[in-house]
Amino acid sequence: MEANRKKRRYITGFDGIRSLAVVAVILYHLVPYDIQGGYLGVPIFFVLSGYLITDILNAEIRKSGKVNVWNFYKKRMKRLYPALVAMVIGTSAYITLFQRDMLQNIRQTIIANLVYVYNWVQVRQGQSYFDRFGPQAPFTHLWSLSIEGQFYLFWPLILTVLWVLLRKKQPVFDVIFIVAFISALMMALLYRQGQDPSRIYFGTDTRMFAILLGAALSILWPSGSLKSNLNKKGRWFLDMIGTLSLALIILMFFNMPGESELTYRGGMFFFTVIATLFVATVAHPGADMNSVMSNPLFTWLGKRSYGIYLYQFPVMIFYEARVTNIADHPWIHSLIEITIIILISHISYVYLELPLQHFDYSQTKRVVTEFLKRNSRYGWQRLWVFAGLILGVLALAGAVTEPSASTNKNSQQLKQVIEKNQRTVARGNSLEQKKDVTSKKVAKSAASQSTSSSQAQSSSSENTNAKPYDLSEIQKQQAQKLSITAVGDSVMADGSAKLQEIFPQMYIDAQVGRQARDAIAVLQSLAQKGRLANVVLISLGTNGPFSDDELSQIMSAVGNRQVFWINTHVPTRRWQNQVNDSLKTAATKYHNLKVIDWYGYSNNHSDWFYEDNVHPNEYGLNYYSSYIAKEILEHS
Repeated sequence: MEANRKKRRYITGFDGIRSLAVVAVILYHLVPYDIQGGYLGVPIFFVLSGYLITDILNAEIRKSGKVNVWNFYKKRMKRLYPALVAMVIGTSAYITLFQRDMLQNIRQTIIANLVYVYNWVQVRQGQSYFDRFGPQAPFTHLWSLSIEGQFYLFWPLILTVLWVLLRKKQPVFDVIFIVAFISALMMALLYRQGQDPSRIYFGTDTRMFAILLGAALSILWPSGSLKSNLNKKGRWFLDMIGTLSLALIILMFFNMPGESELTYRGGMFFFTVIATLFVATVAHPGADMNSVMSNPLFTWLGKRSYGIYLYQFPVMIFYEARVTNIADHPWIHSLIEITIIILISHISYVYLELPLQHFDYSQTKRVVTEFLKRNSRYGWQRLWVFAGLILGVLALAGAVTEPSASTNKNSQQLKQVIEKNQRTVARGNSLEQKKDVTSKKVAKSAASQSTSSSQAQSSSSENTNAKPYDLSEIQKQQAQKLSITAVGDSVMADGSAKLQEIFPQMYIDAQVGRQARDAIAVLQSLAQKGRLANVVLISLGTNGPFSDDELSQIMSAVGNRQVFWINTHVPTRRWQNQVNDSLKTAATKYHNLKVIDWYGYSNNHSDWFYEDNVHPNEYGLNYYSSYIAKEILEHS
């Protein structure tokens, strides 16, 4: 290996890159359908980690011929562990006090995060990173820290072996790059269209390529060997590459959805290569990109980016669990959440991360003794310690009392209702059964009408005194004969049995967590099989908004059939108004589209819903099913 005695320098522009990455991630979690590629901030963090850690290790290997592995581990733990432990314990304590329905698996979650294997726990449990409506854990985002922790554990040993065996830069670089490419190839091969890609998203094997590309860059582009006196042509070339790569990064933040096939079959790898080039231009002292990414705001945010990343999810999850009108003022609530995240992160950085990063742990006994003195010079700092102890006790209590199943009775009841409905609807979807059921009900209706003319005359007086959600006898008879194909999400699944009871010839395909884009293939398949009726009922938008292109594809799959689309009542999610406004606009564009205004009809009736204020309860289903039925019968 070449001798290199130049001292590693602090690259101020890296704080700017961290700022760019963490802002993208935060915006993705707040407005995932506007900044749909913001999750790509994580690969940028990975590239930076791979570059910086490998740069540190290479410098040590060049200087002494080996790595002091234990010293490396101590430095990493002092830098990263205090904030992680504080976040995990604080979040667990909050759950114990205020969100006990999240206590399930809390013990395993705490342990897995502290030993950096949480991403594999998420894979084993089948957690989804992309389910925007379903119950989300405040620890979901910690998958990336587990991958980094695994990298820190094994990389010093692996890198040392590579240098011992291969000795020269080029073969070391080649091996690292080939392994990175294999990781990206595994991502592409494991991807299955139509399936939730969370297994690929969480896996160390399929995500390690980003860290390894940063590591490979450090082999050929060590920070201590880069010359600051580049000629004009070289400087211009690096600036051009840096500017172009930054522009592509920002463009992909807006245009690379986390569930698209392109993302996993080369898109994320391409993005990471671009991010690696950008890091290279910022790292070079002879280019101007370091200056571009260096300013007081970026420096301030970059230094706190670790804490910002740590605390983003707990703040969002807990805040949105308490505020029930997110959809009414989404940007105001987003600003409040960002403010809380930054405030907590600043406190963590100043009073926890910095002090413990530079603390001499060999003095622990002396410091503890001083803490316990009546007139201790630490004074108010003891309050932080006592607060931490209280949080630790609460977290431990939550771990000890962890329930074996969810304690949220409403969610369990809703789950049971949907499962029961799906079994009922599966039987009702049989065409032969539909014919039998229809003929029996029609015959029964005819017999009832022929019993006496007085009964037929009395129906109008009965309807006058009927409940608001009752259908008239004429409407019931019309519904018996109407053939409908219905495609929807969990709200339709919740009301499917009631709908099929009114419309016995209705074919229903409703799945929990379904997005509008998922329904495109469903509708196309039904059309090819000849299962699309002349009337199509759609219930999509609960789990997130959809693009104009996705809506266009849905309408194209349906063709000239009459479409009824139920709008959304999701006051706890930012996208409610966006979805409903999109449907209102679409109704003016497509002559065969009629929007059923379930939102307007149900908006002031919280007693119609479960605690989530989204899915109609048993009482509300009467209004849900009859309102939809009346709208269809009136306009079909």
